[in-house]
Amino acid sequence: MTDYDYRNIDDVIHSRVRLAIMSYLMTAKEADFTELKTALKVSDGNLSTHLTKLEGTGYVTQEKKFVGKKPQTSVQMTPEGEAAFKAYLEGLAAMIGPQQ
Repeated sequence: MTDYDYRNIDDVIHSRVRLAIMSYLMTAKEADFTELKTALKVSDGNLSTHLTKLEGTGYVTQEKKFVGKKPQTSVQMTPEGEAAFKAYLEGLAAMIGPQQ
């Protein structure tokens, strides 16, 4: 283990569900609420709570609109979120250190 300070790990991203959301959005770039819910196997309320936390830190944005008469929420990672996620991954790699 290196001398990386574990306290630098971003607690907002470190939650299992939020980490899964950020991982999914890192490759998908954008997803609708139902797509995320299905992919992550979480409830509406659980996903909504974690998205609200990520949105509050500026890591994702949510756009709510109607398609016909059905509400649709689209989620997208922000540039700040992408930078924070990359820093999170780099921090984990630094804690683990070089692999032999």
